[in-house]
Amino acid sequence: MKKCDYCAKEITYFEQYCCDECQRKTLNFYDYQAKYSKLFAGINIVCLFAIPIGLFLFSFMSSVGLTMIAFAVEALGLTIIIFPFPVENMISSMKLKKAINVTRIIGAALAAVGILLIILDFIFYI
Repeated sequence: MKKCDYCAKEITYFEQYCCDECQRKTLNFYDYQAKYSKLFAGINIVCLFAIPIGLFLFSFMSSVGLTMIAFAVEALGLTIIIFPFPVENMISSMKLKKAINVTRIIGAALAAVGILLIILDFIFYI
């Protein structure tokens, strides 16, 4: 059987969503994604360039490099939690609700790694 595009409940082949609420949540998500996708991409680009720069600086000034890496990873994790925009392959295989939850879990893991790096930075370089 066909599954709802939001919650993955089984539906008939003539429907796309199981209820009006799933359709509303899906449309709200895509509006949210359209509104904030440029901000999300900008923050990701800055963080993903800061990490290799921090690795380069780590070889010369380990405290500065580790601080830069830690804050970039933390910012990347928090951005993914706030803006959980999964890729289309995730949405098609898991459906939207589960894909958003998995994306937020990945963001929480990145934020936890960032916090761990910040703690290690303060322990070893203060």
